Amino acid sequence: MKKKIAVTIGDPAGVGPEIVIKALTQYPEIYEISIPIVFGHKAIMEKYSALMKVDADFVQMNSLNNISEADPEKIICYETSRLDEIPEVAKISGLAGKLAFEYIKNAIIACQRKEMDAIATAPINKEAMRMGKVPYLDHTEILTKLTDSKDTMTLFVTKNMRVFFYSRHITFKEISAALNKDKLVLMAGKCIDYLKQIKVKDPKLAVAALNPHAGEHGMFGDEEINILIPAVEAAQAKGLKVDGPIPADSVFHMAKEGYFDAVLSLYHDQGHIAAKTYDFYNTISFTMGLPFLRTSVDHGTAMDMAGKNIANEISMVEAIKAAAKYAW
Repeated sequence: MKKKIAVTIGDPAGVGPEIVIKALTQYPEIYEISIPIVFGHKAIMEKYSALMKVDADFVQMNSLNNISEADPEKIICYETSRLDEIPEVAKISGLAGKLAFEYIKNAIIACQRKEMDAIATAPINKEAMRMGKVPYLDHTEILTKLTDSKDTMTLFVTKNMRVFFYSRHITFKEISAALNKDKLVLMAGKCIDYLKQIKVKDPKLAVAALNPHAGEHGMFGDEEINILIPAVEAAQAKGLKVDGPIPADSVFHMAKEGYFDAVLSLYHDQGHIAAKTYDFYNTISFTMGLPFLRTSVDHGTAMDMAGKNIANEISMVEAIKAAAKYAW
């Protein structure tokens, strides 16, 4: 049975509507494996379609009760509120931030009601969300708080390479202080569980080092000696297939080559740079630990590109396909 995928358009002033339109009008294989439903106002999608000079047929729906099949000739837009004003394209605004949050919230509710099976999200803008007085920082926080989840983790998938993240949006000077042996052991176990959830058999995890050359026996920092090595040993004592810490300049290549099923990156840029350098457009993000699967593009709202019909849609396409493939 095809999975019903809630496709949120993200910030309606950014490239989100454009890449969703491209994905749903140019990639018929999406309809072969899923029933994609756009969570976003029909008027916004029509505005972008006109800017792009794309002939698309949008259908407004206010209920998800009678959706049984996908029609590649029509794009269903699910709305729950009246739209009095369309945000200006390529302009960061509180209105756009509020709408982006509304679409995510509606998608979460739909999944909780079992009306949708998974969510694939286009990018949101943190500044717009703040201007719109949305009380959450990003997608992960919204999803975690609104589902009352406890152990969510971000997983990047870039072709055959997978990267988890120990920490996300913290300053660089906070990274070392955030490392904790017990938390690392717990997260390593979660990584193994989440890999099994997406059908990786007998998964093996690598932990990235923090310092150059994994600290070189304390010459370049002692986090490996005092925290990372004890954490890996404790995880191994629990029967987990965990290795490391392995220098960050090697571990991602080793994962790409198949030595490991995933890498636990210690901070945001450590893993993001590796994944996006490997293949920027084919990198997609999973949020694990939710009652349902959420996938996403790995890029931002690209306001400088919005409305110009030049945004690359591949990450959006892959996010929708991954949501359909791995939804439980």
